[in-house]
Amino acid sequence: MRVILAPMEGVVDALMRDILSTINPYDLLVTEFVRVVDQLLPDKVFLKLCPELLNNGNTPSGTPVRVQLLGQEPQCMGENALRAIELGSHGVDANFGCPAKIVNRSKGGAVLLQYPESVHDIVKAMRQAVPKEHAVTAKIRLGYEDKSLFMENAIAVYEAGATELAIHARSKVDGYKPPAYWEYITEVRKRLPIPVIANGEIWNRDDAKRCIEVTGCDSIMIGRGAISLPNLADTIKTGATPYTWEQTLALMLSYTQRELNGRKSDYYPARIKQWFTYLNRQYPAADILFRELRVFKTTEEIVAVLETAQRNLND
Repeated sequence: MRVILAPMEGVVDALMRDILSTINPYDLLVTEFVRVVDQLLPDKVFLKLCPELLNNGNTPSGTPVRVQLLGQEPQCMGENALRAIELGSHGVDANFGCPAKIVNRSKGGAVLLQYPESVHDIVKAMRQAVPKEHAVTAKIRLGYEDKSLFMENAIAVYEAGATELAIHARSKVDGYKPPAYWEYITEVRKRLPIPVIANGEIWNRDDAKRCIEVTGCDSIMIGRGAISLPNLADTIKTGATPYTWEQTLALMLSYTQRELNGRKSDYYPARIKQWFTYLNRQYPAADILFRELRVFKTTEEIVAVLETAQRNLND
């Protein structure tokens, strides 16, 4: 079974990919999307979003990384797909799942699921541009306002020449509200001859087992669950014991030190609070600590709260 880390805009950046791939046996990581509009982007855009390209497309621990593109113009998507490959990406992925309003308004992401022919044309252009030995993949939702075109979009991706297809088992309107409709993935998996990757509502090892049983897929993609339980992929693949709160807090402080060494500290408070919104699901202690630190706005105050919490655990 393969376990792939989902692309999560504004969440799974290079530092988070590094940290999570160090403690998990991921088979593949997918980047946040590179926004393609109407031109071939300069190398620096790819390298900023995916610095792993400077390491043969791998994280420091050796996990392969795939660049994801988001756009609506086939030729430009093809040109940028080739550039990602030339820079060292392990394949290239097309985003047809992003539900963000600002992205959808500019005809990117999930809004394209209303037009299977556009999905087909974009993937086909990418496939034609990229040498055949490199993977061209796509990630879709089950639809935009409803799920009526889920099979048409899946077939469009396949007939365009995609190597495999990842499906987030919800429509854009469903957002991230439970449940995930895995049974739709089952239908696609039975219909398409290419590998299908199941995604949605996988929070623990039991969820992963049930998803595989329902869909028949041998590859899963985890997103929010991977942030909620930092070693989720390890628990799924090897049966490892889920991280305790003590281990997760230590990981957060390690992340904190590296974040502050690499970026402006004014970025940190929003990022750490965002992480807590995922951890709250897994750890009651995280919810308690978040209630304490969420009122603080400065990096120094938040780091002090985290360090105090760790000392209290060790006492």
